[in-house]
Amino acid sequence: MKADIKVALVGNPNTGKSTLFNALTGLNQKIGNFPGVTVDKKIGYSQLPDGRRAEIIDLPGTYSLYPKSHDESIVFSVLAEKDTELTPDLVVVILDATNLKRNLLLYTQVADLKIPVIIALNMMDMAKKAGINIEINKLAEKLGVPVIPVSARKTEGIDELKTAISYANKFALQQVSIDVNAIAPGIIESISKELKTNNAYFALQLAHQHETLKFLTPTQSDRIEELEKEHGFHTQKAQASETIARYNYINDLLYDTVKTPVTAHDESVSNKIDKILTHRVFGFIIFIGVLLFMFQSIFAWSAYPMSLIEDLFVWMEGGLRNVLPAGPLANLLIDGVVAGLSGVMVFIPQIAILFAFISILEDTGYMSRVTFMMDKIMRKVGLNGKSVVPLIGGFACAVPSIMSTRTIENWKDRMITIMVTPLVACSARLPVYTLLIALVVPNKNVWWIFNLQGLALTGMYVLSLVSAVIVAYVMKFVLKARERGYFIMELPVYRMPRWNNVLFSMYERAKTFVLEAGKVIIAVSVILWVLSSYGPGDRFERIEKTYSQPQYTKTMTPDSLARVISTEKLENSYAGVLGHVIEPVIKPIGFDWKIGIALITSFAAREVFVGTMATIYSVDGDADRIDSVQDKMRNAKNPNTGGPVFTLAVAFSLMMFYAFAMQCASTVAVVYRETKDWRWPAAQFAYMTVLAYSAAFLVYHLLK
Repeated sequence: MKADIKVALVGNPNTGKSTLFNALTGLNQKIGNFPGVTVDKKIGYSQLPDGRRAEIIDLPGTYSLYPKSHDESIVFSVLAEKDTELTPDLVVVILDATNLKRNLLLYTQVADLKIPVIIALNMMDMAKKAGINIEINKLAEKLGVPVIPVSARKTEGIDELKTAISYANKFALQQVSIDVNAIAPGIIESISKELKTNNAYFALQLAHQHETLKFLTPTQSDRIEELEKEHGFHTQKAQASETIARYNYINDLLYDTVKTPVTAHDESVSNKIDKILTHRVFGFIIFIGVLLFMFQSIFAWSAYPMSLIEDLFVWMEGGLRNVLPAGPLANLLIDGVVAGLSGVMVFIPQIAILFAFISILEDTGYMSRVTFMMDKIMRKVGLNGKSVVPLIGGFACAVPSIMSTRTIENWKDRMITIMVTPLVACSARLPVYTLLIALVVPNKNVWWIFNLQGLALTGMYVLSLVSAVIVAYVMKFVLKARERGYFIMELPVYRMPRWNNVLFSMYERAKTFVLEAGKVIIAVSVILWVLSSYGPGDRFERIEKTYSQPQYTKTMTPDSLARVISTEKLENSYAGVLGHVIEPVIKPIGFDWKIGIALITSFAAREVFVGTMATIYSVDGDADRIDSVQDKMRNAKNPNTGGPVFTLAVAFSLMMFYAFAMQCASTVAVVYRETKDWRWPAAQFAYMTVLAYSAAFLVYHLLK
């Protein structure tokens, strides 16, 4: 259904723009890319009080129309280009009521483009709490636009904003803020004549941004370049003059409309908290403590629900074996589908808890503080503070984290961040780590409060961050670039987390894990079951014939005989043959051919390792003995030594391999998408594989 009106949301970062977008559109949203670029485009639909349907476009956050990043350049392009599918009929500028002076700079620039504008004055509850008194009607009168007070977090004022959108003017009626022509009269007049426009500020912006605007033809861009030389136009000088003029106007405007109590100038609560949380020493100690608490909680809080899920699948497997007639179909369903599904479902509690913590850290504003604290460290390894956002986001998933590097202006910083982000321990590695740690690390406390398993998991996550920083430092000398990076970030005030948002994040992430990773894991599990249950030629028939001889049937119990036959069949299956082919390569790092199969299949997604182990050991084990994946792996015996397959050395060698290896096809794909060159993902895959093999080799031989 076509929308009746197109509305663009524009605002500074941290003004609640995305929250307002969600409040206006609910779940009626879709994500895509802006035409020709890889910047995310969020579009939603809202039903207006007059019965019309509004298309809401959430534009990237920006401090001004002069872009500092690829994302920010989108804002002016969408607002300035006429007659496209994204050209808005109306712009809603979101202002933070607690910081109007900074926010109004962007508003005055947008208003001077002469597009119909409405102001959504967000965070009114915070302004009232701070004792800031804003005369809404007087502000609206002076600006010449509707000003709607809202609190997006509490969904207050949303209906009033929808009503204002319904009755918005079709023509721009806002008051003039500054005399734009006085900034650079010569170039503005020449460009206006050349492109036949009567908007002085549009002409001035073309002088600044013509090289990056896709709606200009090469001829038009070259002509603007010539006009700049003719008039001796200096971009930085013009921009500085404009900014000074705008702030003079804003100061006069706020003097008449905003009253700030003397107490509001005193040190805020957020600043007092920041003295501790961002302290050069205590800040890092607190951050490490937060990480420790997170990973201890993941183990402790998820233990009971995970046990329930394991018991449920053990019960399901036993019930199905009793109900279904023995045969290939029953084995496919039980050892392929159900075993693969159990490898997905059992880790839902841990995934949900991890994302709950990440959501809380983001919602409270603490994640921004972590970014701020890490900026100095990042600069020493050749990055800037904005690189920390993708690296910390990598704890969740490398794919969206790599996409978030678009906000990094410096090419070298961005490429290094892309190359090292997959080293950060993502949630897909969590099932692998927790499974292997539970196999070889005792579940007991040290110093009364620290659980050994939790400490081991924390160590893996800390190792991933440290390795990413070290590799970034090396790449600082490998990649060459002349441009210099910088870091600008606003620290939002501390807020209580929105618990409904936390719960929604837990649900969405868990659902994504089940639906996206689950589909791959179950598909791979079924394929693997087929490869494990059938072999080339008549190998299986010869095994059956061999073990039907009296020397076996009379000397072995039926259970022992069945176990030996199933083990022989697995080794001679298609999967076994493939595992044996790569076994000589992986044997020096402690892996056998069964683990080799898991390494191959888990390239689709790291979590597939768990499902692969479940399937392999379901096929390999006694059909009448129902165990969880963990028990099957714990009881697996090395045929050469008679000892357990998964010793401390093997388990930690395997964790090291997964810590460093590029075991994710989706990450390879997104790196190509962001770099538009296969050489980058190829180089990334190569260096990470060498790093993984070397680390696994070293750990295995040290612990062996």
